Amino acid sequence: MRILTSLLIFTCFSILFTSCGVNSNIMFQNSDVEVITENIPISPNDSYRLAPDDKITFLLFVENGKMIIDVSSGIGGQVSGGQQLGATNSIQYLVRNDGSVEFPMLGLVNVSGLTIIEVQEKLSKLFSVNYIDPFIQVEVTNRRVIVFPGNGGDAKVIPIQNDNTTLMEAIALAGGIAERGKANVIKVIRQTEDGRKVYQIDLSTLDGLKYADMIVQSNDYIYVEPTKQLTREFLKEVTPIVSIISSAILILSIFTTIN
Repeated sequence: MRILTSLLIFTCFSILFTSCGVNSNIMFQNSDVEVITENIPISPNDSYRLAPDDKITFLLFVENGKMIIDVSSGIGGQVSGGQQLGATNSIQYLVRNDGSVEFPMLGLVNVSGLTIIEVQEKLSKLFSVNYIDPFIQVEVTNRRVIVFPGNGGDAKVIPIQNDNTTLMEAIALAGGIAERGKANVIKVIRQTEDGRKVYQIDLSTLDGLKYADMIVQSNDYIYVEPTKQLTREFLKEVTPIVSIISSAILILSIFTTIN
């Protein structure tokens, strides 16, 4: 009898301990961090600025890009011009931790904190020493956002190929909101000059359309909070424990009967 009582007590404590881990995969739950729900910025206040670990490509043409016009209009050098365009654009350059990039002929050039246009102007000025009226085009190739659509196993890294990629587009590229996801609790977590900011958006009603066109920025976290499944998760955690205890009680009962 004492053994049965001990097993029951052990079962109760095991269930209580296990219940602490129910829905433990839910991330970014509110604490003391301010969550912004009103006056959420739709468009960025400034153009994207390069930062360490960015990867960029650049195109350089002389005479203010005359070759591009010639190739597009079919005026000579169609094959060689097209091949040069593709070959130049395939080389990627890494922004180092100190904000510099090593360019051919120029060496290390500091680009951290500069917009794409500012980098193009800076490179154009530097290359003008060796080239006549250089025309520069720069592109950041590894901008991305991370989307958690409401089910932890479905998180995706979405490349930003369009400067005006919206929140709705990013969620669509991730496969939409998961069955478990809460459309009324979508958090956009963004690094700003003032630290991390958390914007919470409700897309469950048509009133939320005003924020559906919010422009996402590189390295944003888009987190759709999943619905808590208390019963399912609790049974999933408790069933193995109950099974072991039941087997132990059954074996103990058999030995008790034999004796």
